[in-house]
Amino acid sequence: MTTAPSTGTRWLARAEALDADDPLAPLRTEFLLDAAPDVVSYLDGNSLGRPLRATAERMADFVGSQWAGRLIRGWTDGWMRWPEVVGDELGRVVLGAAPGQTVVADSTTVLFYKLVRAAVDAAADGRDEIVCDTDNFPTDRYVLEGIAAERGLTVRWIDTDPASGVTVEQVRASVGPRTALATFSHVAYRSGHLADAAGITAVVHDAGGLVLWDLSHSVGSVDLELDAWGVDLAVGCTYKYLCGGPGSPAFGYLAARHQGRLRQPVQGWMGHAEPMVMGPGYAPAAGARSLVSGTPPILAMVPLRCGLEVIDRAGMAAVRAKSVQLTELTLELADAWLAPLGVDVVSPRDARRRGGHVTLRRDDFREVTDLLWQRGVVPDYRQPGGIRIGPAPLSTSFRELHDGLAVLRDVLLDRPRP
Repeated sequence: MTTAPSTGTRWLARAEALDADDPLAPLRTEFLLDAAPDVVSYLDGNSLGRPLRATAERMADFVGSQWAGRLIRGWTDGWMRWPEVVGDELGRVVLGAAPGQTVVADSTTVLFYKLVRAAVDAAADGRDEIVCDTDNFPTDRYVLEGIAAERGLTVRWIDTDPASGVTVEQVRASVGPRTALATFSHVAYRSGHLADAAGITAVVHDAGGLVLWDLSHSVGSVDLELDAWGVDLAVGCTYKYLCGGPGSPAFGYLAARHQGRLRQPVQGWMGHAEPMVMGPGYAPAAGARSLVSGTPPILAMVPLRCGLEVIDRAGMAAVRAKSVQLTELTLELADAWLAPLGVDVVSPRDARRRGGHVTLRRDDFREVTDLLWQRGVVPDYRQPGGIRIGPAPLSTSFRELHDGLAVLRDVLLDRPRP
């Protein structure tokens, strides 16, 4: 097993003291931490969460009893309603959404396409613009460009600094009587900037448009209140802080006030009001179920339900509090150890405007990332020159974070500055 470096006593004592006071520390034992003995520090929870022990057990039980035991009868036992059932669990535990507005289905890209199309197709005459920022996650930008070409629309781009994110003032200056939809990431994937979702939503509504939030980098690490904020539409993935596993299904949120009016374009049989009738013509199901198209990914929802159960026990307030502590410690260690070695912090220092990860930048960080992986420290790299430090509040200890950044420091001490 790779061993952690010796880092002196001051910061080590601070990390260990934070662990001793951490109310979420006992939950670490519920993760399969010992399955990767070569990993000193896993700092990529903002890309892929660790698996829970319960997930392995529940998957085996599901295959052995529900799938093998019930066979096709599982659909009538309840699988058919899992998109809404698990969607409502998501809404209650992490989204701040009342029942009947969230479903689990498809990938983030597919659900994003469905919701954008539904929004622009329902827009009043003359509303032919979509507003988005230039540093939004690539899949969102690509989908918008494709829909704009399909529907003869214009994308109005807000230029944002990759070291920050979109602001209320920028949105106010960009929306107007031609705005059909504005869409942004709640937490910027590069910088970790936490947008003012409530403020931006209000500004877009004042202009007469709808708002779609991509919650992929915030759900499970940042408090969300979709209903209270007046959000119209939202999507997000479940494989990061929700621990749903590689390629786990995404979720879509359709506010109750828009149900029955906004219609998504992928009219599959599972989104039909009566799917088993299999008759001619398409009639959408009531409520958020109308967002479903094909057969629900039942097996893939099992790990997600395990993740939601742990977050529910922990409580999102405690999860967010620890996330802030972890990123604060990241900033402190970056200032003490890494800034003298030419590393810049390109994430907000104000926790109120920072999500669950911190991005550090130096020109040679692509090569440095490979060296870190070789030494058992696993962050990820994003252009230009950014290493993202993404500790997961449920599975990352303060000592693990300390040890990972100590390895980064030692790697940089052995390299000339670029």
